Amino acid sequence: MANEPTRPSAPDGTTAQYRSHTTPPEAGRLRQIAAFAAGAPFTALVAAVEVAVVTVALGVPLSTAPVAVGLVAFAVYAADHVADAEGDAGSTPLRARIALRYGDQLMVVAAMSYGLAVALAAGAGPAALALVLVPGTVWIGYATDWIPAAGDRLEPLGDRVGPLGEVSLPRLKDVFLLNSAAVALAWAVAVVAAPLAFAGVPVDSVGTHAVGLLFAYVSVRSFVDVEVPNVRDVAADAAQGVATLPVAYGVTGTRRVLFAVDAVAAGLLAATAATGVASPPALAALGVGLAVSVTVTALADRLDGAALGVAPDCSYLVAGAVLLAL
Repeated sequence: MANEPTRPSAPDGTTAQYRSHTTPPEAGRLRQIAAFAAGAPFTALVAAVEVAVVTVALGVPLSTAPVAVGLVAFAVYAADHVADAEGDAGSTPLRARIALRYGDQLMVVAAMSYGLAVALAAGAGPAALALVLVPGTVWIGYATDWIPAAGDRLEPLGDRVGPLGEVSLPRLKDVFLLNSAAVALAWAVAVVAAPLAFAGVPVDSVGTHAVGLLFAYVSVRSFVDVEVPNVRDVAADAAQGVATLPVAYGVTGTRRVLFAVDAVAAGLLAATAATGVASPPALAALGVGLAVSVTVTALADRLDGAALGVAPDCSYLVAGAVLLAL
């Protein structure tokens, strides 16, 4: 037969996958490279573009904020892919295979990337440094079970910490809605605050209302971007007991919820424009990106897994291209 189960290779330890024996090795390597590029590197690019667009929208001077946030995004998502490689094998098998096989190397690169971001932030001042540390801290609580582990380590201490040994809290990543909300808030903090912190511009000088509205806009848009790919991962998430909107309400219900969230985003963007502080070209670019987001949500059940994994974030690349054109 042309396709039959193949045993996992010893180095990567992945589960058995169906693979064509006629597929040239070069094609397999190209698919792996594409899968890797569509993961953390793509997220880093999107983060950098998003920060650049917000920088223009706020009218603050250009800085190293896009580079620093991009480096942090790469580090956090690369580490997350390694941490959840086994669970992701069903939804993103190629990416999971890379994470399993090159996990140690990816973690080293992730650490170097985060270290470089911290160095850039340290040169920009204490506010930028504190800001860069936020995403990593959120990821620790989001993707790891360090709280139960801490309780297990403290249990032998006896009565002094007795109750802690009995605590068993789930990962934030496994908590319905809070998982997506945590990611959305972390993104919003990084994307909106970084241009101000790295340029040394106080919030008051830009306009508190404009900054607050833009922060709320990025938060709700990021929530949508997190939940849309969960349509692809619904089977894997359900098998692992991870509650997401598609698991709880199905694709149709998820689409309705996300349309409502995008409607809120449209209202926030209109309110931001009404302040008269934000850059009109950047607001127009964000509006085009929002239209792309609505289109992706409408097509969520028609796109294949690979496309659905990157399509939501492509709205920011479109926004960046529109901003350059304007």
